Amino acid sequence: MSFAGGSILSIKIGFLFNHDSIHQISHTAPIISEIARMGGNVTVIASSRAQIEHLTKIMGDTSGVELVHIDIGRVAKAVDVLARQIIPFRRIASLRENLKLFSGFDALVVPETTSALLKSHFGLKQLKLIYLPHGAGDRSVGFRDVTRFFDLVLLPGAKTRDRMLERNLVRPDNHAVVGYPKFDIIDLADRKRFFDNDRPTVLYNPHFDPRLSSWWDMGLQVLEWFARQEQYNLIFAPHIMLFQKRFHTSVEHRKLRRRIDIPEKYRHLPHIRIDEGSSHSVDMSYTRSADIYLGDASSQVYEWIYHPRSCIFLNGHAARWQDNPDYAHWELGQVIDRVADLPAALEKARTLDEVFRTRQTRAFEQTFSLQPDRSSAQRAAEAIMSFLSSGSVARDLETV
Repeated sequence: MSFAGGSILSIKIGFLFNHDSIHQISHTAPIISEIARMGGNVTVIASSRAQIEHLTKIMGDTSGVELVHIDIGRVAKAVDVLARQIIPFRRIASLRENLKLFSGFDALVVPETTSALLKSHFGLKQLKLIYLPHGAGDRSVGFRDVTRFFDLVLLPGAKTRDRMLERNLVRPDNHAVVGYPKFDIIDLADRKRFFDNDRPTVLYNPHFDPRLSSWWDMGLQVLEWFARQEQYNLIFAPHIMLFQKRFHTSVEHRKLRRRIDIPEKYRHLPHIRIDEGSSHSVDMSYTRSADIYLGDASSQVYEWIYHPRSCIFLNGHAARWQDNPDYAHWELGQVIDRVADLPAALEKARTLDEVFRTRQTRAFEQTFSLQPDRSSAQRAAEAIMSFLSSGSVARDLETV
């Protein structure tokens, strides 16, 4: 691929990972490898050593990439001890205290929206911000006005593109559909075995959002039911952020809740596996291995349906979900309002309903634009370099 702006070596690109955990890394790490292979000038900036270690594990060879660890000062760290329970203070402080570093780049590629503060509040108007959402879910938080601060938005498929265009969050000339780079580094056929029996395995994957998650009002009932029965295995692997904080705040839904801990009695049962946030929670190990999905609002359900299988959704907040795009994924399986309805739902879920199979297949195709001859990372890298060198995105990249 040729670039109108001359040598790609003259374009300095930063990939920023500024979060409390590692779950966003696999979404853009494959793009780093691709741009480095193309000869691009790439620097990775991470706000924790754990993120750098996870990135290195994914990429393997990082010899062509500069790795930079950023930190915040002692005063900010002291404030963060309390403030992080309400707002992502450390993430904001990491941006504010490293402005000089960020100003040295032509572009910054990010998998989250807090980085928009660099333009909206911290004065880096010339820096090109490139956004690739981590995940392909339906929650309204993924379709906020903050998206308009990004110069280029890379999207997984037609579903997200059409919704963002409808809300004027992206323009025809500042986005590209590139697929899902995370799939590039996952062997979707690899199914790990986590139990030494042949029972069907259920993956319970509650979200952390204090309004949308089933964990607070239904989670312990779910664990208790599985503890007492002998028909199913259970993998309890919530969104990796659920156990990162004691309190969870939803600014969007104006709700604050204290996290519920897991009683010790559930941790040592042979048919229950509890994972509060290992790498298995973010590398699709569980979504590849389980037989039935039990969840609420996590975008992981779209990774789950790469291979159509039964889903059950817990409506723990009396949502009016029908015909609501924020709950489009609930059309892919059964929706129950009480844990008392779980046994019957599980029995029905042993065989995937053909209606749900059809819906899941269609939803996967609408959610992820995948091409047999080009990886998603390659498409994303080409979109980035095309945009930075010529100011526009080659439209052939958007074939869906």
